[in-house]
Formats: sequence, structure tokens, C-alpha cells
Amino acid sequence: MEKYELLIEALKNYDAFKADILKDEPLKDKCTFKVGGRAALFIKPINYYSFQILLELLLQNKYKFFILGGGSNVVLPDYYDGVIVSTQNFNEIDYFEADNLPLDFGQIELKEGQCLVSCFSGTSIATIVNFCKQNNISGFEEFAGLPGSAGGAVYMNARCFDKSISDVLFATTYMDLSKDKVKLHHILKNPSDWDYKKSPFQANDKFITTVTFLLEQKGPEQHQAICDACKSYINERISKGHFKFPSAGSVFKNNRDFGLPSGKIIDQAGLKGFQIGGAKIADFHGNFIINTDNASQDDIKKLVEYTKSEVLKKFGYKLEEEIIFLNS
Repeated sequence: MEKYELLIEALKNYDAFKADILKDEPLKDKCTFKVGGRAALFIKPINYYSFQILLELLLQNKYKFFILGGGSNVVLPDYYDGVIVSTQNFNEIDYFEADNLPLDFGQIELKEGQCLVSCFSGTSIATIVNFCKQNNISGFEEFAGLPGSAGGAVYMNARCFDKSISDVLFATTYMDLSKDKVKLHHILKNPSDWDYKKSPFQANDKFITTVTFLLEQKGPEQHQAICDACKSYINERISKGHFKFPSAGSVFKNNRDFGLPSGKIIDQAGLKGFQIGGAKIADFHGNFIINTDNASQDDIKKLVEYTKSEVLKKFGYKLEEEIIFLNS
């Protein structure tokens, strides 16, 4: 912890730096899987200026760190000997119609009825859904009930009910963490950079700071229809058992070349209900691993590897997981 005391002292030298700084912080409630022990240091900046100060100190001094959003797709370790940086304070959201576009988008034109919804990366998907309902904005209904944050959803290019986040994405702002001096960059979406659960942020050191979605502005007469659609998608998740146990949702990506969704393949392999420690392949969904009782990251990792080996042995298919294991 001595090396982190030096970091804490350095942060105190910045009068404008504001954050919660917690030592030996429990992690179990920081992810939807409800697993994890403690982090040596957990820091939650209250604004992006403080966040930038922190990142530059971490990068310049070669500290080990991980940036955590909603924690809906990550499996945390029993102990993390580094700094976890939380983005959950970054949750502001706004929208722009065709006659009120911000200058940093450049010379663009929206079609009649289109609008832009911008938010910080730490904004929860639930907050965006509620914002859209309140403002009669359509196009985001399929993501109702999806856990996690905007930044994480864009990073993973989350897909719900045959719609990907990239289908409604307009632009992103990101920090390039490959250099010690952190700068902001703003880019419009390039469709060729995106694919099924693939984004241009997965193979580099770029951290998403803000996200802008291209959606549809409807009138008050469409308010109830938007609310009803959101409710129907949430009810379908409930009926499928998404919220019965702590989990990270789908564990493996679907591969069209396999002919069946990964959950069906796992079911055909006879693996539903198979359990290692506190981690279990859900009886109600082959592509869900659930935390039945104090599962550890190791339990989940062993179950993932076992599932992959069994499917490969029985069908010749190599499953690819989409959940992220944070190394200790």
C-alpha cells in the first residue's frame, strides 16, 4: 500500500481534484455477478477534470489500474492489487434537435424528426431509457432492462433483440491512454469499424468518455407507445430469467457459422445445470452462468473453460466468451 500512499499524496497537491478515495475496498457489489474480494485502492472521481488528473498520474508512474463502469460484463477477482477507477459519477445526459446541434459535431445535417442524445460514459442504460421515455424519443427501446453503462455498452457493442448499440450510435469522445498526457478526441461513427459485438475500442488504449446516439424525436401522442415498448422488452427479460440470479447475462458470443445460438449449443451438450463451486450454468438459459452462492472468479473461469472444452469436443465449435475477467 506504500506505493499508493505516494499516489494519494500526489493527488492532494491538486486543489481542483475531487474524488472518493477508498483503501482495501470491497468489490462484490461493484459488478452484476456479485463476485470479487477487495481492491488495494478504489477511486471515484466526481468530474472529468479530476478523472484526467488521476489517469495522467497513473500512466506517468506506471501504476496498475482498471477503469470500471457499471460492471455488467466483468468478473472481478478475489483481490485486485491495483487501482480501480470508477466512472459512475459521470452520468449527465442531454439531447439536441436539428436546429440546436453542438459545434463540435462539425457540419452535419439531421433528417426531419431525428435528434441526438449525448451522455457521459458512466450514465446507466436505465437512465438513458428513462430520459428517452420522458422526452418522447424513440429508437432505444430494445435496450430497456440492459444493465451497465453507456461506455460499457458501446465498448462491447451490446446487442439486444437484434439491435446493436452501433445501430443507433452517432459519435464518441475518447481519451487516448497510450500516452502519458491524456487528450480528448471526438469522432463520428465509421460503420466499417463496427460488427457483431465488436467495437474499435476493444483492441487499443482508448477510453470512451462521452457517447452520442442518433434517435427519433416523437410527439406526445407517441409517449405511451414508447413506454409500452420499453416495458415489453423488460418483461421479456424477466420471463427469460435474466434477473433471477446475479450474472453477467450472455457469457458467449453467438456465431452464425454454428447454425444455432450459443445457448442452444450448450443445452444440446447437456451442460444446463452443470456447476463448479458457486457458479452454475443456468437451468433456464444455456448461455447464462449464474452466481448461486458466493461464487468466485475462479469458479466462473473454470466453468467457462469447461463449457468451451465440452462444446469443442462434442460439436467442434470453439465458443468465444464476451465477459471480461479482470486479472488480480
